[in-house]
Amino acid sequence: MRTVDVLTQKLNDTFAPLSLNVVDESHQHEGHAGARPGGQTHFRVYIVSEAFKGKTRIDRHRMINAALADDLAGGVHALAIHAQAPDEGVA
Repeated sequence: MRTVDVLTQKLNDTFAPLSLNVVDESHQHEGHAGARPGGQTHFRVYIVSEAFKGKTRIDRHRMINAALADDLAGGVHALAIHAQAPDEGVA
């Protein structure tokens, strides 16, 4: 299974998001630290979930990092996070 699919499934299972888009940006980092042949190392997450209501930006990032801890400790080198609650608009 591709890493983007694993991340998407874990985020769906953990946060039941109203909106979720996981983008593989590995191609933009070829030749940089953490890049590997074949990519699947650098990702950007756009997520809107009720779970983020009342949470700070730091808390939201911690929640996502905890949900993806195994992946971040393994092959994922970088993760950019855009996390919002539903009343904050579209991520």
